[in-house]
Amino acid sequence: MRIGEIAALVGVTTRAVRHYHHLGLLPEPVRRSNGYREYGVRDAVLLARIRRLTELGLGLDEVRDVLADDAGRDLVEVLKELDQDLARQEALIHGRRSRLAALLAQARSGELTTEGPVSPRLAELFGDMARASAGLPGPEPAMAAKDRELLALLDTVAPEPEQERLMGAMRRMTEAPGAMERAYALYGELDTLADADPSDPRVEETARALAAILPEEVVTNLGATGPDDGFMDTFLAELSPAQAAVVTRAVELLMERAR
Repeated sequence: MRIGEIAALVGVTTRAVRHYHHLGLLPEPVRRSNGYREYGVRDAVLLARIRRLTELGLGLDEVRDVLADDAGRDLVEVLKELDQDLARQEALIHGRRSRLAALLAQARSGELTTEGPVSPRLAELFGDMARASAGLPGPEPAMAAKDRELLALLDTVAPEPEQERLMGAMRRMTEAPGAMERAYALYGELDTLADADPSDPRVEETARALAAILPEEVVTNLGATGPDDGFMDTFLAELSPAQAAVVTRAVELLMERAR
């Protein structure tokens, strides 16, 4: 094979092949009498190995170390490992396409919210919220949108076991008769407190109602150790003083309940 042929076979550019020669990653092959390089199967295997290792995120110095370890192995062993690398890449691509298919289905059904993409578990909850909101006489409460933003963030940053636990608790909560209606009534109450004073007696009343319907897992996933928790500070900063007082008091009540 000539340099253009081996580059096309492996899926790299001729410039990349020459660069690998220059770095010593790919040995120079023998040349024909006309001066052209003549590449063989082992050269193609080695070039494919270099490409695969770089695609896996290794730097060229790291690739050099891996190839040095390969030097003492036979061709079959190297080919088997290359096949395993390809299988791992194939599995990753399959997983990504599966997640993309789920997102496409949500988008086509109108269930992909502005907070997405989110996990299928949370997308289902958001779908329930959208249906509850559609049944309201007026616009959706602003606090409902803020709640979705918080849940979407937790869905991204919380470890997988914590996500499972939180979403399971949220699902059990929303499946209770009238739960979604009570939640939206609370969202409405929080909206009415937007301009209220934190000392307003409705703050304590609303906080107790909020704590009564929220699962204890919410505190765990927030990582809350108290009102001064950094994550909570960021979330509370976007609320009005009275709304922040409601949420802070509800978290305190949840923590007391969890002890």
